[in-house]
Amino acid sequence: MMRLFVGLALPAALATRLESLGGGIPGARWVAARNLHLTLRFAGEMDEEQAEDLHHHLSALRSPEFDLRLNGFGTFGGRKPRALWVGVEPNPVLDALQSRVERLAQNAGLEPESRNFTPHVTLAWLKDAPADRIAAFMRHHSPLSTAFAVSAIRLYQSHLHAQGAEYQVVAEYPLDSK
Repeated sequence: MMRLFVGLALPAALATRLESLGGGIPGARWVAARNLHLTLRFAGEMDEEQAEDLHHHLSALRSPEFDLRLNGFGTFGGRKPRALWVGVEPNPVLDALQSRVERLAQNAGLEPESRNFTPHVTLAWLKDAPADRIAAFMRHHSPLSTAFAVSAIRLYQSHLHAQGAEYQVVAEYPLDSK
């Protein structure tokens, strides 16, 4: 069985810059630069035949290249945050791309995604992290605003370990050049 998701890679320099922000929050497990990404669609556990079917459908994707801007910080988890992330400015091309990926995933037999798409890059996983330290981190590093070009999407395999997940690129699908 394989645990898969579809996402966007960050340029290496940007990923390294985001990784360098890590620290100052007790209970945070920071994501390594090599694992920073923006998830378009979590596919979950599947066998090789299902994975091949998903790959086949994603290979038919047509979407233009575009620029994406990261902007601001946020958390998931309400009063007990479980994740710290950097957000993405609203982008209709990204929204359309995610919708296409969702449709292709369903065509490959995946159940429809039940959660709304909230584009973000997870910086850290939090466990009992003090809210004041999270707020201080976000204030200290704001404003964060940086753009990058998106020219491909990737199919990733997630390998779960006690120290966290490691992601391996299974396939890359280029977007249509401008």
